Amino acid sequence: MDILNALVAVLNYVVIPASSYGAQLALGALGVTLIYGILRFSNFAHGDTMAFGTAFTILFTWAFQAMGLSLGPLPTALIALPFGIAVTAGLVLLTDRMVYSYYRRVRAAPVILVMVSVGVMFVMNGLTRFIIGVDEIQFADGARFVISAREFRAATGLAEPLSLRSSQVITLVAAALVVWALFWFLNRTRTGKSMRAFSDNEDLALLSGINPNRVVAVTWVIAAALATTAGVLYGLDKSFKAFNYFQLLLPIFASAIVGGLGNPLGAIAGGFIIAFSEVGVTYAWKKVLGYLAPAGLEPEGLMQLLSTEYKFAVSFAILIIVLLFKPTGLFKGKAV
Repeated sequence: MDILNALVAVLNYVVIPASSYGAQLALGALGVTLIYGILRFSNFAHGDTMAFGTAFTILFTWAFQAMGLSLGPLPTALIALPFGIAVTAGLVLLTDRMVYSYYRRVRAAPVILVMVSVGVMFVMNGLTRFIIGVDEIQFADGARFVISAREFRAATGLAEPLSLRSSQVITLVAAALVVWALFWFLNRTRTGKSMRAFSDNEDLALLSGINPNRVVAVTWVIAAALATTAGVLYGLDKSFKAFNYFQLLLPIFASAIVGGLGNPLGAIAGGFIIAFSEVGVTYAWKKVLGYLAPAGLEPEGLMQLLSTEYKFAVSFAILIIVLLFKPTGLFKGKAV
């Protein structure tokens, strides 16, 4: 029985939350790696693109709730998500036309584009805060739990409860659908193949008649869709606060670099590696070890390697190690 309780504790506090968080990081990292692979620069404004898209999705959610629209047990944000994506796509396309297109035209060095994206990041951050404020916002409605702790205890008789939130299930299902749709688009459609060709060899792609402006525009739209979806899923699972998405930039970039910048499969793997590392290192293992240890040998301390306040230090440490020993990432993306 103690082994089952330990297993439930690991599932409840490590596996389930890390899987949900990993899916959110994976979607964010996919957007970063897509821009790096095709437009050839690291977009530091990606975290605030997530915040901007989530903010507008919240505004649309409130509007739909005021109109009485509902999905029953599912959050109304799922109805608002396509509208948030549309507004975000419009913003990033406008930003590209007004800012990035000039630097592409003069063939500026990638480091210049990185610095430009930092400026865009601050503008987008200020714009998001101006639109929706700086307070923490809970915008989820519908059913809160798929499995509640009380129901689980009553059904199993175990001392350790297991709860599975609706937002966690929605995150995993939505992430799987988005990843499938993205890979189908890149591998099966003419536009997707053009994007892959442009990423592999820009000069050869241009000689083949591929329209670079179309490739750039589609890339930005997909990146906006990935950023908004990742941001909304993160907000549903936790809460929305504009500054939190700025902080997410480090684990998102760590995920993309660990997996291999420019490699979509690597971005997905990197997201889950970073998530499980952060959660596993900052979780207090005292309860689990208490179930497994012989009587009288239960640990007295928390058995926690790092406080949760330092979870981003885990991402940073993994990022540094990968850059030092394998700069192309685990899946051999482009070198940083």
